[in-house]
Amino acid sequence: MGIKNRLIVMNFLQFFVWGAWLITIGGYWFQNKGWSGTEFGAIFSTMGIASLFMPAIAGIIADRWVNAEKLLGIFHICGAIILTLLPQANTPASMFWLMLINMFFYMPTISLSITVAYSALNKSNMDVVKEYPPIRVFGTVGFIIAMWTVSLLKIETSALQFYVAALASLCLGFYAFSLPKCNICKEPRDKSIVNSLGLNAFRLFKNPKMAMFFIFSMLLGASLQLTNAYGDTFLHDFAKIDAYKELIAVKYPAIIMSISQISETLFILAIPFFLKRFGIKKVMLISMIAWVLRFGLFAFGDPSGGLWMIILSCIVYGMAFDFFNISGSLFVETSSDSSMRASAQGLFMMMTNGFGAILGSWSSGLIIDTFFKGEGDLFNWEGIWSTFAVYSLVVAIFFAILFKHKHDPKQLAEFSH
Repeated sequence: MGIKNRLIVMNFLQFFVWGAWLITIGGYWFQNKGWSGTEFGAIFSTMGIASLFMPAIAGIIADRWVNAEKLLGIFHICGAIILTLLPQANTPASMFWLMLINMFFYMPTISLSITVAYSALNKSNMDVVKEYPPIRVFGTVGFIIAMWTVSLLKIETSALQFYVAALASLCLGFYAFSLPKCNICKEPRDKSIVNSLGLNAFRLFKNPKMAMFFIFSMLLGASLQLTNAYGDTFLHDFAKIDAYKELIAVKYPAIIMSISQISETLFILAIPFFLKRFGIKKVMLISMIAWVLRFGLFAFGDPSGGLWMIILSCIVYGMAFDFFNISGSLFVETSSDSSMRASAQGLFMMMTNGFGAILGSWSSGLIIDTFFKGEGDLFNWEGIWSTFAVYSLVVAIFFAILFKHKHDPKQLAEFSH
């Protein structure tokens, strides 16, 4: 099997694991368990808490001591074990702690899989900017197939979704040991604690442009958590209204939401063109405007006459997600020294899925319970999504003003070769 196909399998399984529960856990939480929004915010913040330090630590280990592909395998095997224990959680507190441990193992694997892919492509003398996005597309395909599997098996609100994720995680765990070897840094090490631990990647914050990039990565990471946390249960909630409960979008919400991931596959392929032509600032600004549309269309859509708005919102999501996540990882790769690239990717994940996730999860849960929870466990979804849209618009305006970056096509061209 060629290197590209091997990386495709890795990406497929990497995101299948996440897709099996990430979008549907809201349905399991609210429709099955009936627990509160504030408690759900805490559950969803576990990926943020884990991302504060685990991706950075994993990057340090991968740069210095353990090959990234081996670390990827170890973490996925451990994660599979924890996923099988999640159905046993009968209280929000026990669910929180088990999910937190699961996230300790899963979140670092996102940046580790990127490191493995970039390393393998560079060793094969391939154009990373051109070759990686089509490979990454199959991660999205894996996410989509996982969502369809869970939806068609009618386990969107069932604990069985965690067993599906566990099986995929176990498969990837063993498969990872067969992936191309990622070299560790064998250069003589400085005796200082910072350099011994590989924490010199944090020096990127001394660069004003990089510091500003990481701050806005955090703010956009919050938007990502909002749509992941509430999109599926938003559609499930229409089942409580007689006029909507028999509609396809309400019966199979995960399939409707999977349009977002299908859209991702198309926009990923457009990234090389947009990034080389417009540069990171404009691409990320486009992403922010797309987030405004994502939430705004949800605010006024419904599964009947307004279904087109929900579908259009899902299509826009592809641009919102890809133009930020994939372009951001490439920007970090081109802006950091080769000796700390895994650590730098860990920092990027820390800001987006760490601080960003905590900001989005905790604040949204509190805001929803305080201002948008109505009678009979119904939520004011128009108000919820409108609030998220206004937040995204404010972030976009400040980004356009504060992030100073001049596009240099030669930088990406040099990196590609």
